[in-house]
Formats: sequence, C-alpha cells, structure tokens
Amino acid sequence: MLSKIKFMLFVILAVTITSCDEDFLETKPTDAISANDALATAENMALILNGLHRGLYAQSQTILPGGDSNRAGNHYWIPLGDNIAGGVIHTASSNNLGWQDETRWTSHTQETSLTSELLWYHRYNIIASSNAIINKATDGSLVEDDRLREILGQAYTYRVYAYLSLIQHYAKGYLIGNPTSDPGVPLLFSSEAPFTSAPRSTVEEIYNQMELDIDAAIGYFENATARPTGTADAKSQLNIDVAYGLKARVALSKGDWQTAADAAVMARQNYPLMDEADWKSGFNTTLLPEVIWGSNVITTETTFFRSYFYLICNTFNGSHNRNSPKIVDRRLYDQIPDTDYRKDVFLADAPNTNSSASNGQGGFGNDPNYDNEDEFNAKRLEYQEQYGWTSAHNEHPYMQVKFLQKNPGTTDPDDIIYMRSAEMYLIEAEAMAMMNDIPGAQAALEPLGTARDSNYDVSIYNTQESLMEHIKFQRGVELYGEGFLYTDKIRWDEGIDHAADGGSGASQVLYQNGFQQDRPSVNDDWIFKIPQKEIDANPNLGPGDQN
Repeated sequence: MLSKIKFMLFVILAVTITSCDEDFLETKPTDAISANDALATAENMALILNGLHRGLYAQSQTILPGGDSNRAGNHYWIPLGDNIAGGVIHTASSNNLGWQDETRWTSHTQETSLTSELLWYHRYNIIASSNAIINKATDGSLVEDDRLREILGQAYTYRVYAYLSLIQHYAKGYLIGNPTSDPGVPLLFSSEAPFTSAPRSTVEEIYNQMELDIDAAIGYFENATARPTGTADAKSQLNIDVAYGLKARVALSKGDWQTAADAAVMARQNYPLMDEADWKSGFNTTLLPEVIWGSNVITTETTFFRSYFYLICNTFNGSHNRNSPKIVDRRLYDQIPDTDYRKDVFLADAPNTNSSASNGQGGFGNDPNYDNEDEFNAKRLEYQEQYGWTSAHNEHPYMQVKFLQKNPGTTDPDDIIYMRSAEMYLIEAEAMAMMNDIPGAQAALEPLGTARDSNYDVSIYNTQESLMEHIKFQRGVELYGEGFLYTDKIRWDEGIDHAADGGSGASQVLYQNGFQQDRPSVNDDWIFKIPQKEIDANPNLGPGDQN
C-alpha cells in the first residue's frame, strides 16, 4: 500500500517507545528503535497501544507525515458526524478549521480536502499498527499469557474500529447498496514494507473481515488481564465491553439485527445509566458511569483550538464558539416533553445577542422573543453566570449546554466520549423494532426512557413504525453532538432538509449545499472521496476507483 503507512507506523513506535523502561532507553536510542525491538514483548506492544490511544486525539502532524495542525484526530472526527448531517446547527459564519466547509458539503466531497485525506490516513495508521501487533503476537515466538491476550484483544478491536470508520465513510452503506459488489476499501494485513494490500475489496468483504476480527478480539479478552477501573485514563484502554459495543455497531449497520441486539446487551452490563445530575454535568469526562470507552485527554498535550470542545461546546473560549453558538434542531426540541430533563440543556429562551446571526434576528430590537431590553439583558447575564461563558460569548435561542467544560470560559481540554451504555439500549431497541419484536423493543427502550422522563410511557409506541420514529427521536436527543447522525441517516436512508416541517433553525445562505441533500441511496455525495494522493501513489488503485 502507500509507503506513507510505513512512516506512520514508525512514528507511533518512536513516540510510544519513549515511555519504555529506563534500561531499554539506555541501550536503545529512541531514533534507532527497530520494529523487532518495539514488538519484542507484550509490554513493548502495550506502548504501541498507548501511542494509538494518544493518536486518537493528537494533532495529525504529530503522527502522520504531511499531517496538518487543523485536524486533531477524534476531536474533529467525532463532532463531524453531527456537523455534516446537520444535527448540531451553526448560528453564524465561522470558518475556523474549515468547519463551515463541512456544513456546506464542500469538504468531504473533494478528493484533495484535509478531511478526506486525513481521516483515511489516520484510520489506516491504526490498522498498520494493529497489524504489527497481531502479526508478531500470533507468529508463535511469544508465550501467549493473559497479558498478551489483552494486547491482542485491543489490537483486533482497534482494527475493527478503523475499518468500520473507513467503510462507513468511503463506501456506500451496507443497507442501501449492493454490498456483494459495491467497492469498499483496501484490506491491509502487512505491517512493514512493501505494505501490499488488495485493491478495493467489496463492502461485504470488509464486513466479513470485521466480523472475524471482533470475534477474535472477544475470544482473547475472555481469557485476558482485565482493564483497570476507577480512573479516567483506564477507559482509554479497550476491553471486552468495547469489543461487544463495536460488534453491535457493525451488526446494526449491516442489518444483522439479532447479533446487534445481543452484543449491545453484553456491552452495557457494567455501565449503569446516569442520573440527572451526571447527565447534565457536561459530558466532559470518561469517569461518567455510562462511559464504556473514551479518550482521557492529557492536559499537557492539549490541542487548544483544535479540540472537540472547541467545535461543540458553547462555553469554550474561542472565537468559533463566541461568534457562533451551536444550537439544536428546533423540530427535535419541540418533540421533547417537559417532563424529560434532557430538554433543560437546550436554552430555547436564550436571547439572540449576535447582531451577525445568520437568521437576521440578532441583537435587541431584532430578537422576536424579547420586547423589553432589560429582560433581554437580564436573561443574557443569567445564563452567562450560570454556565460560565465570558461576556464576549454570544447567545442564541435553542443553544445547547449539553457539553460543558470542567473549567468554563477557558481553553482547557476535556475528554472525548466514544461509547456509552445509553447507545447500547438504543441499538437493542432498533434491532428489536426492525425484527418487528414490539415487546422486545419496548423492553429495551423502557429503562432509558424512564431514566430521562418522569412521565415516560413506552406502551404508546406499539407498532414498528411508531417505534422506529420514537427511536430516531431518542437517538437525536440522547446522542446529540456525539457524532452518530451521519451514519444514522445512511442506515435509515434519510436526507437532509433544514427547511422541512417548520425549519431546523439553520440558514440556507449560511449552509448552502448542506441545507438540503437527497437521501444516501440516490446521492453518492454522502460517500467521502478517496484522497487523490492515495489514488496517485497506490498501485492497487486507479482513477476509476474514485468515489
């Protein structure tokens, strides 16, 4: 495959090996570490995994040759799923990092864009490093003990995570296309030069490999050292629960409903649903009881204005947030019952203080919700004091306060959450509904619904159609801003229409191409372009392979 992967792998090795024990460093300078040395023991392999953990949120130029400081791994990729799909809505022009280009659909549709290029290489970097561990740990040269099985479980799980990301972005959705013939992405099994890979495998072939890998991961984890508990950084490590969660996601995206339901139940066993106080605490730490997996962002390695919370959190002290508070789709908000405490994190009565707001209603006198300037200013100050943003931050009706910094009004980093037990309840419910198991879907929804809504009654959703509509609503509210809407819409074959049903609150002038997009089954613009650099350099790909 592309020779860049060789360098990506060794960057990970060089970075992670610097944490090795003192004796090792005394005899092996960090600029001369070979792959054999880095893979010589389970503990050295664990250092590679630690590099992958950190690489999930590092600025790309620190792990990818030719990377760019405007992309910091999952700080960018996670909120991208809601940004492209129109779930997290911009209220004013703000083009930092090219974030506005994503909303306008002028980034992932270009083969030379940073988004198309760096997501591809970041995920293949994970695959190459995972391959290095898998190939060495299974060649018979090391004793397979509990620790090595833990390392293998994580490596196989990482490989599934990366392939699932690639196949869901660079290929047509499994449920809306022809997976046996639709081109997927190249399979890569090597971990050193010449990095040979197949041409683009079919979508189904990639899914087959993911299924083999995730079952292998679970098998290794079942007889492995357990993941530590009690600290935020512990949840950066992958364990059997993460593997089951990914198995559920793979199966859901494929329409393997029973497998999705069963795996989701297994994944959530040790992660109780949050209470109201935890749910409203800001989603800023992996210590929350629902969190199955997430990145514990190390303060000394903060990405500042490249972070997840810079792109999603209305308290973050950056021009992107101050100028353009992010809001919820008003049509979703209007569905939330007053008895559901999640409604409280969307401030419908926040005054529109930005005179440059894209809806043309910014500043007192233009805001139709206030005809008294004292009340307008009092409400602005009330929310400023309550949530901790600065006097320079603008406010906007329906702005979200689901995501809150631990230290509001600063540029301090916060953790990134990748997987929660609430998602697993929703996966089980959707799978049951799709199998037309009405009681099963209701039973899966009931714990989550009653935990969030004091007046919840699941019995009123008693048909497959009503259940699916309700599940879509629940995913929209519960998982708002956590990056799922893009893949949800592909699975459900739903387009984007900010104008429909009274409007979302987005501006057509601001959103341009992203204001309306036809459903994915008839619109290939949902598929990311393969990087042109990959087409040019990979002998297994040619111009005809471009999406």
